[in-house]
Amino acid sequence: MSDWFVVNVRDVPWSRHDKFGAGGRFEREDGEFEQVGINIRVLEPGQPNCLYHRENLQEDFLVLSGECLLLVDGEERPLEAWDFVHMPPDVDHVFVGAGDGPCVILMTGARSADEELFYPVAEVAQKHGASAERGTPSPEEAYAPFGERRAGERPASWDSLPWA
Repeated sequence: MSDWFVVNVRDVPWSRHDKFGAGGRFEREDGEFEQVGINIRVLEPGQPNCLYHRENLQEDFLVLSGECLLLVDGEERPLEAWDFVHMPPDVDHVFVGAGDGPCVILMTGARSADEELFYPVAEVAQKHGASAERGTPSPEEAYAPFGERRAGERPASWDSLPWA
């Protein structure tokens, strides 16, 4: 029996964080996909999508609308709609909303039980409030100062987004 499905971005489970923007997850209600994670993120200007980090798994990103900065390996790179980013394993990175409106990014990443993360302290990320306080492999430690995401909350700019 197959378990394929169709879902509209308006109907996926959303969560929001004042610091790290909003995210919708395209996954089954009973859990995560086994091989590939996929979600959509909405960032307001100045909001990072997470803390600057690297992992041992591949990720890929497509900016769907708006503008953002890609902070990667100590550098800043401006991105706009339809820019695609391939992130091989072990590359430090984070996205930060830019411009004068929301940025929407489709994010995909490999999944593995052997996933390893590291959150370095980095000047380029500190400039944007996206650096861990100290280098750590622990997401719990890195995110402890920021509190939890609020489940069930859509982006503040929901009504101005392309699918609204």
